[in-house]
Amino acid sequence: MTPIVKYKKLDARAVVPQYATPGAAAADLCAVLDTPLTLAPMQRALVPTGLAIELPGPACVALVYARSGLSIKHGLCMANGVGVIDSDYRGELRVPMVNLSNEP
Repeated sequence: MTPIVKYKKLDARAVVPQYATPGAAAADLCAVLDTPLTLAPMQRALVPTGLAIELPGPACVALVYARSGLSIKHGLCMANGVGVIDSDYRGELRVPMVNLSNEP
């Protein structure tokens, strides 16, 4: 049985996560930004998604991973490595990012 994850759009521009291909391991999260975001080298930012989720119960956890292409091509990584979303968290999903490259 596949658990059901309820979600709520907190911003009308939010994009519901989707699997990009039939073989995708996870669904893609999209940023919701008022203006373009440029991170200077070693700068960190908390990137909003405009989404909140409700996991089925305390036996479930949601995990957020960075895309490997962003990290190897551009040095853009998650500041905490892997994001852990507890089953009782109901706030907006925001992703901590860091620019590990020498370029903005």
